[in-house]
Amino acid sequence: MATNRTLTMIKPDAVRNGHIGGILEMINAAGFRIVAMKYTKLSPEKAGEFYAVHAARPFYGELVEFMSGGPIVAAILEKDNAVEEFRKLIGATNPADAAEGTIRKKYATSIGENAVHGSDSDENAAIEGSFHFAGTEIFA
Repeated sequence: MATNRTLTMIKPDAVRNGHIGGILEMINAAGFRIVAMKYTKLSPEKAGEFYAVHAARPFYGELVEFMSGGPIVAAILEKDNAVEEFRKLIGATNPADAAEGTIRKKYATSIGENAVHGSDSDENAAIEGSFHFAGTEIFA
């Protein structure tokens, strides 16, 4: 059964390029409610922990370096069927393949610098949300 929460991170490239406001505007316009949000920076250790599922993949080191290379905005979003709806809003990982009107089509510059993270399942949304936020930081 689909849940009503997902996690996003506005990645260092989008933060560096001044796109926080535009991305948050698209999230709000799509009917998501932000129930937790923070501006933070991942250490290499924390980025490695977050992306541990990719540890055996050849891009893992670059991903950890990129994600710990600048500040991010982490947020828990709420909406019916949140994971699926947010995946539609962000678009394909490769911005060249992303549909018009998606966050990645508008703000991503490459597969590696693709502006935002979005949870890929309800289970991961819960795990990822807990990674960034204590229960007292989430406001329903």
